[in-house]
Amino acid sequence: MDSKRQLQIGELIKRNFSLILMKEGMYMYGGAMVSVTNVKMSPDLRLAKIYLSIFNTEDKESVMTEIQHHISLLKQQLVANIRKQVRFVPDIAIFNDELLDEMDRVDRLLGEL
Repeated sequence: MDSKRQLQIGELIKRNFSLILMKEGMYMYGGAMVSVTNVKMSPDLRLAKIYLSIFNTEDKESVMTEIQHHISLLKQQLVANIRKQVRFVPDIAIFNDELLDEMDRVDRLLGEL
């Protein structure tokens, strides 16, 4: 169970990272739509695991590769946005959230029955 502070910092990072991806992300990964689905904070608040959902593209791995390639720029933007609200900005790790793809696959399988 996450603490109240972990949830607060996670939500702060989620909101700000979403805005950064909207503003800066289009030149990184083209026409794909990327949204932040969840942020999990470590208990010491030093690591933020950011889960992204990628739509409107067939090659999701290349989009994740481009985002990983530009992670330092994204973190700089995050620092600029939240530095006055936290003592230190956590390291970030990006993960692909497959939950919506799995839900769609299960829904199609159930529809075939």
